[in-house]
Amino acid sequence: MVTAIDGFDAAHWKRIVVKIGSSLLVDKDGRIREDWISTVVEDIAERHAAGQRVIIVSSGAIALGARRLALAKGGRSCVEDAQAAAAVGQIALSHKWAELLAAKGLTAAQILVTLDDLEHRRRYLNASATLERLLGLGVVPVVNENDSVATEEIRFGDNDRLAARIAQAADASAVVLLSDIDGLYTANPHKYPDATLVEHVEAITDDIIAMADGGSSSGMGSGGMVSKIEAAKIANSAGISLAIISGHKDHPLTAFAQSGHGTVFHSGSNQGARKKWLAGRLTIRGHITVDAGAAKALIAGNSLLPAGVRAVTGTFARGDAVDILTDDGRILARGLSEYDSGDAVKIIGCRSEEIARILGSVSRSVMVHRDHMVML
Repeated sequence: MVTAIDGFDAAHWKRIVVKIGSSLLVDKDGRIREDWISTVVEDIAERHAAGQRVIIVSSGAIALGARRLALAKGGRSCVEDAQAAAAVGQIALSHKWAELLAAKGLTAAQILVTLDDLEHRRRYLNASATLERLLGLGVVPVVNENDSVATEEIRFGDNDRLAARIAQAADASAVVLLSDIDGLYTANPHKYPDATLVEHVEAITDDIIAMADGGSSSGMGSGGMVSKIEAAKIANSAGISLAIISGHKDHPLTAFAQSGHGTVFHSGSNQGARKKWLAGRLTIRGHITVDAGAAKALIAGNSLLPAGVRAVTGTFARGDAVDILTDDGRILARGLSEYDSGDAVKIIGCRSEEIARILGSVSRSVMVHRDHMVML
Protein backbone atom coordinates (compact mmCIF):
# COMPACT_ATOMS: atom_id res chain seq x y z
CA MET A 1 0.00 0.00 0.00
CA VAL A 2 1.29 3.45 -0.92
CA THR A 3 1.42 5.56 2.23
CA ALA A 4 0.26 9.16 2.38
CA ILE A 5 3.86 10.39 2.43
CA ASP A 6 4.92 8.19 -0.51
CA GLY A 7 1.74 8.99 -2.42
CA PHE A 8 2.20 12.74 -2.14
CA ASP A 9 5.51 12.44 -3.97
CA ALA A 10 5.26 13.58 -7.60
CA ALA A 11 6.36 10.13 -8.76
CA HIS A 12 3.10 8.68 -7.43
CA TRP A 13 0.64 11.58 -7.57
CA LYS A 14 1.58 13.39 -10.78
CA ARG A 15 -1.53 15.56 -10.74
CA ILE A 16 -3.44 16.60 -7.65
CA VAL A 17 -6.57 18.61 -7.05
CA VAL A 18 -6.36 20.72 -3.90
CA LYS A 19 -9.72 21.87 -2.53
CA ILE A 20 -9.80 24.69 0.00
CA GLY A 21 -12.92 25.44 2.03
CA SER A 22 -14.47 28.83 2.72
CA SER A 23 -13.55 28.90 6.41
CA LEU A 24 -9.87 28.55 5.52
CA LEU A 25 -9.87 31.17 2.76
CA VAL A 26 -12.05 33.83 4.37
CA ASP A 27 -12.05 34.87 8.03
CA LYS A 28 -15.20 35.41 10.11
CA ASP A 29 -15.25 39.07 9.13
CA GLY A 30 -15.37 38.13 5.45
CA ARG A 31 -11.78 39.10 4.64
CA ILE A 32 -9.36 37.03 2.58
CA ARG A 33 -6.75 35.28 4.75
CA GLU A 34 -3.90 36.40 2.51
CA ASP A 35 -1.03 35.46 4.83
CA TRP A 36 -2.24 31.86 5.09
CA ILE A 37 -3.08 31.57 1.38
CA SER A 38 0.46 32.75 0.60
CA THR A 39 1.85 29.70 2.42
CA VAL A 40 -0.40 27.42 0.35
CA VAL A 41 0.86 29.10 -2.84
CA GLU A 42 4.43 28.52 -1.69
CA ASP A 43 3.58 24.85 -1.23
CA ILE A 44 2.02 24.69 -4.69
CA ALA A 45 5.09 26.32 -6.24
CA GLU A 46 7.26 23.72 -4.52
CA ARG A 47 5.08 20.87 -5.82
CA HIS A 48 5.18 22.44 -9.28
CA ALA A 49 8.97 22.67 -9.23
CA ALA A 50 9.09 18.96 -8.31
CA GLY A 51 7.17 18.10 -11.48
CA GLN A 52 3.71 17.82 -9.94
CA ARG A 53 0.78 19.65 -11.49
CA VAL A 54 -1.84 21.19 -9.22
CA ILE A 55 -5.44 22.25 -9.75
CA ILE A 56 -7.02 24.45 -7.08
CA VAL A 57 -10.70 24.13 -6.25
CA SER A 58 -11.35 27.33 -4.35
CA SER A 59 -14.38 28.08 -2.21
CA GLY A 60 -14.92 31.47 -0.60
CA ALA A 61 -16.60 33.57 -3.29
CA ILE A 62 -19.99 33.73 -1.54
CA ALA A 63 -18.50 34.45 1.88
CA LEU A 64 -16.26 37.14 0.45
CA GLY A 65 -18.98 38.77 -1.66
CA ALA A 66 -21.50 38.70 1.18
CA ARG A 67 -19.26 40.93 3.30
CA ARG A 68 -18.75 43.42 0.49
CA LEU A 69 -22.50 43.59 -0.12
CA ALA A 70 -23.38 43.52 3.61
CA LEU A 71 -25.72 40.56 3.08
CA ALA A 72 -27.26 38.72 6.03
CA LYS A 73 -26.40 35.11 6.92
CA GLY A 74 -23.19 35.17 4.92
CA GLY A 75 -25.10 35.60 1.68
CA ARG A 76 -26.96 32.32 2.09
CA SER A 77 -30.40 33.53 3.17
CA CYS A 78 -31.76 32.92 -0.35
CA VAL A 79 -30.56 31.81 -3.79
CA GLU A 80 -30.58 35.35 -5.15
CA ASP A 81 -28.31 36.60 -2.35
CA ALA A 82 -25.90 33.71 -2.87
CA GLN A 83 -25.77 34.39 -6.61
CA ALA A 84 -25.15 38.10 -6.10
CA ALA A 85 -22.49 37.46 -3.45
CA ALA A 86 -20.74 34.94 -5.70
CA ALA A 87 -20.70 37.36 -8.63
CA VAL A 88 -18.95 40.00 -6.53
CA GLY A 89 -16.73 37.70 -4.49
CA GLN A 90 -15.47 35.64 -7.41
CA ILE A 91 -13.69 38.63 -8.98
CA ALA A 92 -11.79 39.44 -5.80
CA LEU A 93 -10.98 35.79 -5.11
CA SER A 94 -9.66 35.10 -8.62
CA HIS A 95 -7.60 38.29 -8.57
CA LYS A 96 -5.95 37.26 -5.30
CA TRP A 97 -5.10 33.77 -6.57
CA ALA A 98 -3.65 35.21 -9.80
CA GLU A 99 -1.62 37.79 -7.87
CA LEU A 100 -0.14 35.34 -5.36
CA LEU A 101 0.64 32.66 -7.96
CA ALA A 102 2.25 35.24 -10.25
CA ALA A 103 4.56 36.25 -7.40
CA LYS A 104 5.90 32.68 -7.54
CA GLY A 105 6.23 32.67 -11.31
CA LEU A 106 3.04 30.70 -11.93
CA THR A 107 0.14 31.59 -14.22
CA ALA A 108 -3.43 31.14 -12.95
CA ALA A 109 -6.48 30.32 -15.06
CA GLN A 110 -10.07 30.69 -13.86
CA ILE A 111 -12.61 27.97 -14.63
CA LEU A 112 -16.22 28.24 -13.43
CA VAL A 113 -18.49 25.22 -13.86
CA THR A 114 -22.00 24.07 -13.00
CA LEU A 115 -23.20 20.55 -12.33
CA ASP A 116 -24.54 20.30 -15.88
CA ASP A 117 -21.10 21.03 -17.32
CA LEU A 118 -19.77 17.78 -15.84
CA GLU A 119 -22.95 15.68 -16.15
CA HIS A 120 -23.35 16.35 -19.89
CA ARG A 121 -20.88 14.07 -21.66
CA ARG A 122 -19.78 16.46 -24.43
CA ARG A 123 -19.35 19.42 -22.07
CA TYR A 124 -17.44 17.17 -19.67
CA LEU A 125 -15.05 16.26 -22.48
CA ASN A 126 -14.63 19.95 -23.34
CA ALA A 127 -13.75 20.73 -19.71
CA SER A 128 -11.34 17.79 -19.69
CA ALA A 129 -9.61 19.02 -22.85
CA THR A 130 -9.27 22.53 -21.43
CA LEU A 131 -7.74 21.25 -18.19
CA GLU A 132 -5.36 19.02 -20.12
CA ARG A 133 -4.11 21.91 -22.24
CA LEU A 134 -3.71 24.26 -19.28
CA LEU A 135 -1.75 21.71 -17.26
CA GLY A 136 0.41 20.95 -20.28
CA LEU A 137 1.26 24.65 -20.46
CA GLY A 138 2.25 24.71 -16.79
CA VAL A 139 -0.78 26.78 -15.76
CA VAL A 140 -2.49 26.41 -12.38
CA PRO A 141 -6.27 26.17 -12.98
CA VAL A 142 -8.40 27.72 -10.22
CA VAL A 143 -11.85 26.12 -10.30
CA ASN A 144 -15.08 27.02 -8.54
CA GLU A 145 -18.74 26.29 -8.98
CA ASN A 146 -20.41 29.03 -10.99
CA ASP A 147 -22.61 30.07 -8.07
CA SER A 148 -23.75 33.25 -9.80
CA VAL A 149 -25.91 31.22 -12.20
CA ALA A 150 -26.32 27.87 -10.42
CA THR A 151 -29.67 27.04 -8.84
CA GLU A 152 -30.62 24.21 -6.51
CA GLU A 153 -31.42 22.00 -9.50
CA ILE A 154 -28.05 22.44 -11.23
CA ARG A 155 -25.49 22.74 -8.47
CA PHE A 156 -23.06 20.45 -6.71
CA GLY A 157 -23.93 21.97 -3.35
CA ASP A 158 -20.40 21.54 -2.02
CA ASN A 159 -16.91 21.83 -3.47
CA ASP A 160 -15.79 18.47 -2.08
CA ARG A 161 -17.71 16.59 -4.75
CA LEU A 162 -16.79 19.21 -7.34
CA ALA A 163 -13.12 18.55 -6.58
CA ALA A 164 -13.60 14.82 -7.11
CA ARG A 165 -15.35 15.38 -10.44
CA ILE A 166 -12.65 17.83 -11.58
CA ALA A 167 -10.05 15.21 -10.66
CA GLN A 168 -11.81 12.75 -12.94
CA ALA A 169 -11.94 15.25 -15.79
CA ALA A 170 -8.26 16.13 -15.36
CA ASP A 171 -7.12 12.50 -15.01
CA ALA A 172 -5.58 13.41 -11.65
CA SER A 173 -3.95 10.93 -9.29
CA ALA A 174 -5.34 12.36 -6.07
CA VAL A 175 -7.60 14.89 -4.39
CA VAL A 176 -6.46 16.70 -1.24
CA LEU A 177 -9.22 18.32 0.80
CA LEU A 178 -7.89 21.05 3.08
CA SER A 179 -10.39 21.07 5.92
CA ASP A 180 -11.17 22.52 9.32
CA ILE A 181 -10.64 19.00 10.66
CA ASP A 182 -7.56 16.83 10.13
CA GLY A 183 -9.34 13.73 8.85
CA LEU A 184 -12.06 11.18 9.49
CA TYR A 185 -12.51 10.18 13.11
CA THR A 186 -14.31 7.18 14.54
CA ALA A 187 -16.87 9.69 15.86
CA ASN A 188 -17.24 13.46 15.89
CA PRO A 189 -14.19 14.57 17.96
CA HIS A 190 -15.96 17.79 19.01
CA LYS A 191 -18.60 15.69 20.76
CA TYR A 192 -16.56 12.62 21.70
CA PRO A 193 -13.01 13.46 22.91
CA ASP A 194 -11.95 9.80 22.85
CA ALA A 195 -12.60 9.48 19.09
CA THR A 196 -9.54 8.41 17.11
CA LEU A 197 -8.28 9.39 13.67
CA VAL A 198 -8.76 6.86 10.86
CA GLU A 199 -5.55 7.15 8.84
CA HIS A 200 -6.32 4.76 5.99
CA VAL A 201 -9.59 3.71 4.37
CA GLU A 202 -9.33 0.83 1.90
CA ALA A 203 -13.08 0.56 1.25
CA ILE A 204 -15.99 2.86 2.07
CA THR A 205 -18.22 0.53 4.05
CA ASP A 206 -21.36 1.20 6.09
CA ASP A 207 -19.13 1.42 9.18
CA ILE A 208 -17.05 4.18 7.56
CA ILE A 209 -20.16 6.09 6.51
CA ALA A 210 -21.55 5.83 10.05
CA MET A 211 -18.52 7.73 11.36
CA ALA A 212 -19.41 10.84 9.36
CA ASP A 213 -21.17 13.79 10.92
CA GLY A 214 -22.92 16.16 8.50
CA GLY A 215 -22.71 19.92 8.52
CA SER A 216 -19.96 22.49 8.26
CA SER A 217 -18.41 23.22 11.63
CA SER A 218 -17.56 26.77 10.61
CA GLY A 219 -21.07 27.59 9.42
CA MET A 220 -19.42 29.32 6.46
CA GLY A 221 -19.30 26.51 3.91
CA SER A 222 -21.75 23.92 2.66
CA GLY A 223 -19.80 20.73 3.22
CA GLY A 224 -19.10 18.40 6.12
CA MET A 225 -17.68 14.92 6.63
CA VAL A 226 -20.64 13.38 4.79
CA SER A 227 -19.84 15.38 1.65
CA LYS A 228 -16.17 14.45 1.97
CA ILE A 229 -16.99 10.74 2.05
CA GLU A 230 -19.26 11.21 -0.97
CA ALA A 231 -16.33 12.90 -2.71
CA ALA A 232 -14.09 9.97 -1.76
CA LYS A 233 -16.58 7.56 -3.33
CA ILE A 234 -16.53 9.52 -6.58
CA ALA A 235 -12.74 9.76 -6.61
CA ASN A 236 -12.08 6.14 -5.63
CA SER A 237 -14.50 4.83 -8.27
CA ALA A 238 -12.27 6.51 -10.86
CA GLY A 239 -9.02 5.11 -9.44
CA ILE A 240 -8.19 8.37 -7.65
CA SER A 241 -7.02 8.57 -4.03
CA LEU A 242 -8.47 11.24 -1.73
CA ALA A 243 -6.90 12.73 1.38
CA ILE A 244 -8.51 14.85 4.10
CA ILE A 245 -5.97 16.99 5.94
CA SER A 246 -6.02 19.98 8.26
CA GLY A 247 -5.77 23.48 6.87
CA HIS A 248 -5.31 25.01 10.31
CA LYS A 249 -1.59 25.53 9.91
CA ASP A 250 0.75 27.32 7.55
CA HIS A 251 2.17 25.32 4.63
CA PRO A 252 -0.45 22.54 4.98
CA LEU A 253 0.66 20.64 1.87
CA THR A 254 4.27 20.55 3.00
CA ALA A 255 3.17 19.43 6.47
CA PHE A 256 1.20 16.58 4.91
CA ALA A 257 4.11 15.58 2.67
CA GLN A 258 6.37 15.38 5.72
CA SER A 259 4.06 13.75 8.25
CA GLY A 260 1.31 11.99 6.31
CA HIS A 261 -1.09 13.10 9.04
CA GLY A 262 -4.66 12.89 7.83
CA THR A 263 -7.04 10.35 6.33
CA VAL A 264 -6.35 8.79 2.94
CA PHE A 265 -9.12 6.98 1.06
CA HIS A 266 -7.16 4.65 -1.18
CA SER A 267 -8.37 4.16 -4.73
CA GLY A 268 -9.55 0.89 -6.15
CA SER A 269 -8.97 -0.40 -9.66
CA ASN A 270 -8.85 2.10 -12.50
CA GLN A 271 -11.56 2.19 -15.17
CA GLY A 272 -12.01 3.54 -18.66
CA ALA A 273 -12.68 7.24 -19.14
CA ARG A 274 -16.37 6.83 -19.96
CA LYS A 275 -17.01 4.63 -16.93
CA LYS A 276 -15.17 7.11 -14.68
CA TRP A 277 -17.53 9.81 -15.88
CA LEU A 278 -20.54 7.57 -15.38
CA ALA A 279 -19.53 6.49 -11.86
CA GLY A 280 -19.15 10.10 -10.78
CA ARG A 281 -22.50 11.31 -12.10
CA LEU A 282 -24.64 13.04 -9.49
CA THR A 283 -27.85 13.39 -11.53
CA ILE A 284 -29.70 10.07 -11.45
CA ARG A 285 -33.09 9.93 -13.17
CA GLY A 286 -34.41 6.60 -11.93
CA HIS A 287 -33.84 3.27 -10.23
CA ILE A 288 -34.06 -0.31 -11.46
CA THR A 289 -34.34 -3.04 -8.83
CA VAL A 290 -33.06 -6.48 -9.85
CA ASP A 291 -33.36 -10.01 -8.45
CA ALA A 292 -30.50 -12.05 -7.02
CA GLY A 293 -29.82 -13.85 -10.30
CA ALA A 294 -29.50 -10.60 -12.23
CA ALA A 295 -27.26 -9.13 -9.52
CA LYS A 296 -24.95 -12.11 -9.81
CA ALA A 297 -24.88 -11.76 -13.61
CA LEU A 298 -23.98 -8.06 -13.37
CA ILE A 299 -21.14 -8.77 -10.95
CA ALA A 300 -19.86 -11.31 -13.47
CA GLY A 301 -19.73 -8.60 -16.14
CA ASN A 302 -22.97 -9.18 -18.03
CA SER A 303 -25.59 -6.71 -19.26
CA LEU A 304 -28.89 -6.25 -17.43
CA LEU A 305 -31.75 -8.13 -19.11
CA PRO A 306 -35.42 -7.24 -18.51
CA ALA A 307 -36.00 -10.76 -17.19
CA GLY A 308 -34.00 -9.99 -14.06
CA VAL A 309 -35.78 -6.69 -13.27
CA ARG A 310 -38.21 -6.56 -10.35
CA ALA A 311 -39.18 -2.87 -10.32
CA VAL A 312 -38.61 0.42 -12.14
CA THR A 313 -39.04 3.82 -10.44
CA GLY A 314 -38.57 7.39 -11.61
CA THR A 315 -39.17 9.11 -14.92
CA PHE A 316 -36.33 8.83 -17.42
CA ALA A 317 -35.60 8.74 -21.13
CA ARG A 318 -33.42 6.39 -23.09
CA GLY A 319 -29.78 7.30 -22.41
CA ASP A 320 -30.45 8.75 -18.94
CA ALA A 321 -28.42 7.56 -15.98
CA VAL A 322 -30.14 5.13 -13.61
CA ASP A 323 -28.99 3.31 -10.50
CA ILE A 324 -29.38 -0.45 -10.36
CA LEU A 325 -30.41 -1.69 -6.92
CA THR A 326 -30.44 -5.06 -5.19
CA ASP A 327 -33.58 -6.38 -3.52
CA ASP A 328 -32.51 -4.84 -0.20
CA GLY A 329 -32.04 -1.37 -1.74
CA ARG A 330 -28.24 -1.38 -2.05
CA ILE A 331 -26.82 0.43 -5.09
CA LEU A 332 -25.09 -2.23 -7.16
CA ALA A 333 -24.32 -0.40 -10.40
CA ARG A 334 -25.01 2.71 -12.46
CA GLY A 335 -25.73 2.76 -16.15
CA LEU A 336 -27.43 4.40 -19.10
CA SER A 337 -30.90 2.98 -19.73
CA GLU A 338 -31.67 1.51 -23.14
CA TYR A 339 -35.37 2.29 -22.61
CA ASP A 340 -37.45 5.17 -21.37
CA SER A 341 -39.19 4.53 -18.05
CA GLY A 342 -42.62 3.96 -19.62
CA ASP A 343 -41.40 1.10 -21.81
CA ALA A 344 -39.11 -0.22 -19.08
CA VAL A 345 -42.08 -0.73 -16.78
CA LYS A 346 -43.94 -2.69 -19.49
CA ILE A 347 -41.16 -5.25 -19.96
CA ILE A 348 -40.28 -5.94 -16.30
CA GLY A 349 -39.54 -9.66 -15.94
CA CYS A 350 -39.89 -10.34 -19.67
CA ARG A 351 -37.62 -12.51 -21.75
CA SER A 352 -35.93 -11.02 -24.80
CA GLU A 353 -38.24 -12.75 -27.29
CA GLU A 354 -41.30 -11.22 -25.59
CA ILE A 355 -40.19 -7.59 -25.81
CA ALA A 356 -41.14 -6.96 -29.45
CA ARG A 357 -44.63 -8.38 -28.89
CA ILE A 358 -45.24 -6.20 -25.83
CA LEU A 359 -43.82 -2.95 -27.26
CA GLY A 360 -45.02 -3.55 -30.81
CA SER A 361 -41.62 -3.13 -32.44
CA VAL A 362 -38.24 -4.78 -32.70
CA SER A 363 -36.40 -3.49 -29.68
CA ARG A 364 -33.14 -3.84 -27.81
CA SER A 365 -32.67 -7.04 -25.83
CA VAL A 366 -31.01 -5.44 -22.79
CA MET A 367 -32.24 -2.91 -20.24
CA VAL A 368 -28.73 -1.58 -19.53
CA HIS A 369 -25.75 -2.66 -21.63
CA ARG A 370 -22.55 -3.65 -19.84
CA ASP A 371 -20.56 -1.17 -21.98
CA HIS A 372 -22.65 1.65 -20.52
CA MET A 373 -22.59 0.41 -16.92
CA VAL A 374 -20.21 0.71 -14.01
CA MET A 375 -20.29 -1.36 -10.82
CA LEU A 376 -20.35 0.66 -7.59
